[in-house]
Amino acid sequence: MKRQGDLLIIAVEDIPAKAKKLDHLILAEGEKTGHLHQLDHGAVYEKDEYLYFQVPSLSEVTLTHPEHGAVVFTPGRYKVIRQREYAPEGWRYVQD
Repeated sequence: MKRQGDLLIIAVEDIPAKAKKLDHLILAEGEKTGHLHQLDHGAVYEKDEYLYFQVPSLSEVTLTHPEHGAVVFTPGRYKVIRQREYAPEGWRYVQD
């Protein structure tokens, strides 16, 4: 389990079978600053409002963001969970 800003990233056994492969490496975009939580390579998938990514064998993937330290991931599969908070109008994602 690793964290970068409002993202919690956990290792998973598999990426869901019907997850859609995305054509970008962005895990989240800051609502206030526009800064990106972005992988330097690998593959990102989406299913049921969750993102997943896969780190290829024999490599490492780095997650970067201008306001947070870089986080390195070893080969495997991961699920991205965005932190949420309660506001008077209901639950919302934390704004980074």
